[in-house]
Amino acid sequence: MKRDVDDILTKSEFESLSEFRFQMRRFERFSENAVQDFGITPLQYLLLLHIKGYPGRDYATVGELAERLQAKHHGVVALISRCEAIGLVHRRQSEIDKRQVEVMLLKEGEHMLTQLAALHRTELQSLNGVFPIPLINF
Repeated sequence: MKRDVDDILTKSEFESLSEFRFQMRRFERFSENAVQDFGITPLQYLLLLHIKGYPGRDYATVGELAERLQAKHHGVVALISRCEAIGLVHRRQSEIDKRQVEVMLLKEGEHMLTQLAALHRTELQSLNGVFPIPLINF
């Protein structure tokens, strides 16, 4: 999106954007290191998180996960296959719509996600006051 010359950001706005991106990247770096300590990739962690965090049920479809991950369907299928191979998730054909595949956490995936989410919550608490953070049982 091209901006008019009259819409140029002020120094203060650049500082705010810079601080926001710095804090966001700091959190992402923390997350990358934390999940790698558990032997999984950041995308595998996000897959587990989006399955557990899908509203209203304990599974998500491949299409829903692709939307949440902002990824292509075939890439998410490969990601699910890798997580399935290490015992973190299970997939099944939907009983309601045979074209859809439902993905749910296995006990090991649930256990790993619980531990990682607790670490992430603590790190998010350190950002309190820097920018709005989700309220997750502080």
